[in-house]
Amino acid sequence: MNPIPIFAFNPGPITGDGNWTWLVPGEIPTLIDAGTGESAHLAEVGTALAGTRLDQVLVTHGHVDHASGAGALEERFGVSRFRKFPWSERDAKWSVEWAPIGDGDVIRAGDSELVAIHTPGHAPDHVCFWHEPSRTVFCGDLAIKGTSVWIPARLGGNLAAYLDSLERILALNPARMLPAHGPVIDDPMRVLREYISHRHEREEQVVAALRAGSRTPEAIVGRVYKGLKQSLVPLAHESVMAHLLKLQQEGRARYAEEAWTMIDA
Repeated sequence: MNPIPIFAFNPGPITGDGNWTWLVPGEIPTLIDAGTGESAHLAEVGTALAGTRLDQVLVTHGHVDHASGAGALEERFGVSRFRKFPWSERDAKWSVEWAPIGDGDVIRAGDSELVAIHTPGHAPDHVCFWHEPSRTVFCGDLAIKGTSVWIPARLGGNLAAYLDSLERILALNPARMLPAHGPVIDDPMRVLREYISHRHEREEQVVAALRAGSRTPEAIVGRVYKGLKQSLVPLAHESVMAHLLKLQQEGRARYAEEAWTMIDA
């Protein structure tokens, strides 16, 4: 398994420097994630294919930076199959027909096989692709080395599900993770454990803010994320909401009369 990293040329406030897509060459040439249809990305895919066809595109989840380039790939390369885990609210946004992926599906890719692992949390349809012989995970937006992953609570994000997904990949004991953003993660066990620890620490901070009298996500952001750049405040707001909804789901916090409180406070 020697996948080829192909930059998607789509930098932005959410995507950072931009996405990485991964071409798995071989008998069934397979692209993991579709990018956004940038002409430079399409050109790089063509170069990497080196005259061979592109048989299929596997998408880790339906966010714009991962799925919206599907139509451009279909037009440029005549791709015969696009596959992803279903997300009915999003899938119709993109101009291709999606073949569904299910948890545990074994998918031929390149000269080998990948196993689809449903890892919701960042998005309800998020999947990772596991190559067991090399212990490699194509991890999409499950993890990004050097920073945390955004859990957009109002867009289908779920923190409890995300923590479960981290534990599920941790149990595989991967040797490397190939993410959609940032560098290759060659120490995945440490990174995954740090992610889990960070989320628990953040939860303690949110709980402490509630106990200290903060009653809204805005107030909690101001208490927990001191000195945060204004451009990052909306992301922090979504992160706090994800923690609050997790606490509510667990019966530890309530929302009433436009205020959040701890139930045992």
